[in-house]
Amino acid sequence: MSELLVIAGMSGAGRSEAAKNLEDLGWFVMDNLPPQLIAKVAELSDGAGLAGDRLALVVGTGRFHDQIGPLIGDLRRQVDRLQLVFLDASTDVLVRRYESTRRRHPFQFESGEQSSLAAMIEAERVALEPLRVEADLVIDTSELNVNQLRSRVLDSFGGGGSETAMRTTVMSFGYKHGLPTDVDLVIDCRFLTNPHWIEELRPLSGLDAQVRDYVLDQPVTGAFLVRLERLLALILPQFVAEGKSYLTVAFGCTGGRHRSVAIAERFADVLNKLGHAPAVVHRDIER
Repeated sequence: MSELLVIAGMSGAGRSEAAKNLEDLGWFVMDNLPPQLIAKVAELSDGAGLAGDRLALVVGTGRFHDQIGPLIGDLRRQVDRLQLVFLDASTDVLVRRYESTRRRHPFQFESGEQSSLAAMIEAERVALEPLRVEADLVIDTSELNVNQLRSRVLDSFGGGGSETAMRTTVMSFGYKHGLPTDVDLVIDCRFLTNPHWIEELRPLSGLDAQVRDYVLDQPVTGAFLVRLERLLALILPQFVAEGKSYLTVAFGCTGGRHRSVAIAERFADVLNKLGHAPAVVHRDIER
């Protein structure tokens, strides 16, 4: 089997939606699979030629949560290219999603009929934390609509099973909208002079040439990018050597529209030069 993908995560965080996206990309997908069947399905599918040998298993949680981790550990020793993806979302977002669907939360059976929805979500979060820690990729869907989630899945898994050692993503964000939780490296760009205070630049973004030039032409920016490139040239090969499948580098400024966007775009060029073709996500550019 060329690739085996296991999708787990918080109930309501988008596992089934991600499964649909993977099917559209040509993966053979089995949704809501009991953890006890993961190893058997992987064994039966090995060499069966399913969807170009790309199989995705979406596992449920609920009363099975304590069985998933050990099973994944066993599979890692048997399958060369196994990746565990964990979908997450904030508790308030999950509460709103469940209230809109009026479905039962799977931890209702664990927490009892009298527990609040928020309490059940928090119980699931605690139970799944060891699995989240072991994940190769964490996708926080709190701020993602279905189209944005589809784009994230496409960026991460639309490569047709290529042998690329590590998929990279560059993200910009605004601190006033909260830190992203699904990134590996966070770099603060608020030391740069803010174009927001230039009246003619305020309505523009870091994708516009005027803002880009304003940010990149600052004397400190060049020195910052040179040192950052040296740092990444040093550590990226080490991430690859350690077998890391995904790396997300996030650049933050106050609002996520100007400085972080311009720096993220330029940093994507740096990664291309270093042999990594990153996906670029501007989380807060439209806020």
